[in-house]
Amino acid sequence: METKILSTSKQDIALAGKILRGGGLVAFPTETVYGLGANAFDEEAVKSIYRAKGRPSDNPLIVHIAKKEDIAPLVEEIPEKAQKLIDAFFPAPLTIILKKSPLIGKTVSGGLETVAFRMPKNEIARAVIEAAGVPIAAPSANTSGLPSPTKASHVIDDMQGKIEAIVDGGDCEFGVESTVITLAEKTPVILRPGAITKEMIEKVIGKTALAKAVLSEMEEGEKAASPGMKYKHYSPKAKVFIVDADKKTYENFVNSKKGAFALCFEEDEISIPKVVFGKENDDLSQAKLLFDKLRELDELGAKKVYARIPNKDGIGTAVYNRLIRAAAFNIIDLKKPFTIGLTGQTGAGKGYVCEELEKLGFKIINSDFVARKLTEKGSPLLGALQKSFGEDILENGELNRKLLAKRAFENKEKTALLNSVMHPAIIEECKKQSRHPCVFDAPQLFEAKAEDLCYKIICVSAPAEKRLERIMKRDNISEEDALLRINAQFDEKYYIDRSDYVIYNNGQNINEQINRILEVIL
Repeated sequence: METKILSTSKQDIALAGKILRGGGLVAFPTETVYGLGANAFDEEAVKSIYRAKGRPSDNPLIVHIAKKEDIAPLVEEIPEKAQKLIDAFFPAPLTIILKKSPLIGKTVSGGLETVAFRMPKNEIARAVIEAAGVPIAAPSANTSGLPSPTKASHVIDDMQGKIEAIVDGGDCEFGVESTVITLAEKTPVILRPGAITKEMIEKVIGKTALAKAVLSEMEEGEKAASPGMKYKHYSPKAKVFIVDADKKTYENFVNSKKGAFALCFEEDEISIPKVVFGKENDDLSQAKLLFDKLRELDELGAKKVYARIPNKDGIGTAVYNRLIRAAAFNIIDLKKPFTIGLTGQTGAGKGYVCEELEKLGFKIINSDFVARKLTEKGSPLLGALQKSFGEDILENGELNRKLLAKRAFENKEKTALLNSVMHPAIIEECKKQSRHPCVFDAPQLFEAKAEDLCYKIICVSAPAEKRLERIMKRDNISEEDALLRINAQFDEKYYIDRSDYVIYNNGQNINEQINRILEVIL
């Protein structure tokens, strides 16, 4: 198929309208992103949108109108709150969802009983719709899953040869898609944030909720009620990670990532290749540039990208919403003290894993070493241990560790007592020593309730007989004492179920397992 590149002249706008009216597809600019339009009343034309984009058919489309009076035929009724929003904002980058009329087919609605509609602020968009003489169903004019197009050149890259025409109207004003709000239920809910913010809407209609899926993944089995709610969306070919950190921590972390790219703010001091998507405190500049810069990363051949986290207020909510989907929800949380929590049953082989991670640049914080330091002669903790486990656990001021262990691991109640004395002090000291990237080597990570302090948790697992042999040799103790220590811990399943990843120390190559995990999480 030959794709005509049209100007914004009256003749070309009229031609675009004729193509749409006849069942063809035309891409056109709006104030948000370029849309890929078809006659909303022509089911076959609408189906061709899904084919051109490679878009799942359960993802609803937005119906674009040129005049406010075009709304009534599309819906069952216009409730008071919907009318207030229409009067306050239209034309605007705002999409409203209401119960649909029989004129709207199942293809446009994605099988739902609702219709999403908006009146673009962009005059070229409204001129194209008027020329067509029918409402226009239009998602973004890109290959499904890729960053939305904010320039005609983006549309040409994705849609050349797949659609009848592209109207070149220059760069889009806002750069992120419209705000989507549903008024089909009792409580107004924003399903997708955009340039019309929650605060602006609430000034008009009062309390409005923000859908959980705006800032997190959709629930399993949940049906998308709006475009842009899917798990992975707006994504370049590169693997993108969002780094949740302050400016300095982000810079230090990213500058250590040789061979990667940074998607950062203008103010960030970055030594690796970088692509800038606006200024730190200018959400509008970030919104306008985000999709363009995600595409630029592909042009530069980026394979792995570390993005600076945007604000989550105002228009920043829209930027964050698009970015987390571009990153498929891969967020490296460096606000937590520990990059990796390493745990597992005693004797599983965590020490070897720590040695290998240390070679890769991680600082190792060993909770057992910290515990020993905290129980050296003169430590204030020794008095608390004596009070709980007997005066005789000290000999000339020194802790008899074997005697303490024998008494503390005698039963679960005494083990819990030991933990209540030791864990708070150990965690506080370990937090003081942390710097990114670091590993918190903590056999009792879960018992200490320290899992929320770690970005990701890795469990090391090994066969029971192998662990028993190691403990006896390592601690120079009898089989009976070793079994006491093993039995004082939770079983293997407990650790595996609560960890993000497992390293199996059962003959499999440990280094390969480490590298596979790090490739995914960092």
